[in-house]
Amino acid sequence: MPYTDLQKKDFQSRAAVCELNGIFPLLELLKSEYPVIQSLGLKTLATLTSNVECRVKLKEYNALDNLVEILETKELNDLHVDALSVVMNCIEDVDILQLLVAKGALGKILSFAEFSSVFDIQKIAAKAIAKAAKNRENRIILHEKEVERVLGTLLLIDNSGVKTAACQAISSMCENHTSKEDFRKLGIPRLVQLLSSDDGEVKEAAALALAKLTTDNFANVNAVAEEEGIEPLILLLSDPKDGAVANAATVLINMASQEALRLTMQTYGIMPAIVGPLQSANDLVQTKAALTVAALACDANARNELRIAGGLGPLTKLLNSMNSEVRRNACWAVMVCANDEPNANELSSFGALEILQEINQSGSRKNYFSEAAQNKLLDSNLSLKYSLMGYLLSCNIIYDGFYDYGKKRPGEKHLSLKDLWAQGVNHHRAVLLINAKPPEPLPFILDERPDTSGRSTSAASKSSYKDKTSTTVSSPAEDKQDSASRRSTSPSKMSSKATGKIKSKSKKEEEKTKEEEEQLAKLQAEALAAKEGWSPPLDSNLQEYITVVTSTIIPLNRIKDQIVALAQFVAEEMGGPIEQNKLHEFSWEIHISELKLELQSNIIPIGKIKKGTFFHRALLFKTLADKIGIGCSLVRGNYNRAWNVIKLVDDSPKGVTGLLLPPKAYIVDLMFKPGNLMEQKSVDADRYQHI
Repeated sequence: MPYTDLQKKDFQSRAAVCELNGIFPLLELLKSEYPVIQSLGLKTLATLTSNVECRVKLKEYNALDNLVEILETKELNDLHVDALSVVMNCIEDVDILQLLVAKGALGKILSFAEFSSVFDIQKIAAKAIAKAAKNRENRIILHEKEVERVLGTLLLIDNSGVKTAACQAISSMCENHTSKEDFRKLGIPRLVQLLSSDDGEVKEAAALALAKLTTDNFANVNAVAEEEGIEPLILLLSDPKDGAVANAATVLINMASQEALRLTMQTYGIMPAIVGPLQSANDLVQTKAALTVAALACDANARNELRIAGGLGPLTKLLNSMNSEVRRNACWAVMVCANDEPNANELSSFGALEILQEINQSGSRKNYFSEAAQNKLLDSNLSLKYSLMGYLLSCNIIYDGFYDYGKKRPGEKHLSLKDLWAQGVNHHRAVLLINAKPPEPLPFILDERPDTSGRSTSAASKSSYKDKTSTTVSSPAEDKQDSASRRSTSPSKMSSKATGKIKSKSKKEEEKTKEEEEQLAKLQAEALAAKEGWSPPLDSNLQEYITVVTSTIIPLNRIKDQIVALAQFVAEEMGGPIEQNKLHEFSWEIHISELKLELQSNIIPIGKIKKGTFFHRALLFKTLADKIGIGCSLVRGNYNRAWNVIKLVDDSPKGVTGLLLPPKAYIVDLMFKPGNLMEQKSVDADRYQHI
């Protein structure tokens, strides 16, 4: 036969006692003259009253009065613990709690627990309050009896069990908004102190209570900050107990809604501290850690600190989690961290983009943040976005260093510009480069061998650089003075032949100067490559394009006129207009092949192309439009087609004032009738976009 002490914990056995009317005989044992029998009877009742039916029977027999009487009798103090256990089990039921209030017994019981010197009594009372507070009506009744003050007092008791139970009770009572307000003064200062306790259970329970108190309550958040709770919370992120880490992270998330507090967290090293929880094996800790990153990484400094601390790698791994909540929060954090290009590049190097693509292809794993994170990563790497997605929006501003290497095939590795440069000339599609930014001037040293003039080569290089700079850059006043002096020294009457010679000489000088500038840029690029590894070649033609369109197109008043002028400029620089029925005769492929051989590279600066087709012209148009502030998108089509989409607001009908029409989308013709705007989805636009 099983032992009695094992069978008494069996639910069926407890139910059988109620069915067989065993409660009444047990209550009769409380009248025994032997304390041992009374104690055993109370212990049995304490076990039985965890069953609802047994509590109902106890109420029917009016046993609560006898139990309260025992608590009020000092001579029966050896029975107080067991008697309180029975009573506190009963207050889980609303009707019993209301009955105790009606008889004036609840206040006495709470006071008894508050001022008792027996730790077990205080712990039992706190645990019972925590259980009872799960019911909304019970929370209201307990609040009316000032249970917040009782729990605040129990936090000061020098016993870990009592403190832990009191923290758990506070967590339960926090479901009541008015209790949250009361705990601001009665609980938060003491809970913050408990975060530094030597007992792990106490720290975990205190952090849980603070997490509940600070949820949707800015006043309590500020109270925790005023009590200097940020530092111990951050230290708790390295605690060995997963529950303590998760609870501390929750409090920090609640506090992160205020910018001032986020900055304070950064000063205490929140971002390096969160790297550990990101590597936890616990799903709850991973969830909270990723959410902490999402909440705090809205500040640029915080994002940089996380990257430097090595947090982006563990964050990327969480994207593969099988837990939907972990995966969702990790996607959210990646989306926030990808706001900076260095972070986006590092996340991509860890494979974040490939993982997100895989997630978004799955109907069950995809979520809102996974799509947003992928778009954010691509927005920080426009070359990859255009290759992968086939479009750039008007808000995607093309930057120097952008390159178009064609449509990315499934499974194909994304190559950097440096990797593509190292490949040399091959049969693959030419890579179009956008780079109008000159390399930084460097005091480079080519060789220290002396030349015939007795100077070292490096000195000659520096002198040459200085001379070229001084000859190519002059002030407007100097230009005006020079032109005036030239006019004064030239003869008053010049033959047409002499004039032609001067013009020819001037053109040759300009070409020579341009060659010298390109040579200088090449030398600087080589020096930079020697120092930093590699830098893309400068596109001096693109520089000139930008200068021209800035000076000639921006002054135009109407945006439509600017678009038309820019389209005509792009077409003129790329081979001029082409008759639609003679498109096959436009041999742009030969020109591109010649450029590849000339440059000994598959990478061709866009300004070098003088015979460009749809995708060359569309890319140049988008680049120049971004430089002068014209909003336009770039879309890649099939069979070397690409086009630009712009939006314009039509003029109001004649005689109607104040009418604001919605913008219409137009395709810009850069090939056949440069500057012609074709309404999107029209027959002409469709013919332009497709063969």
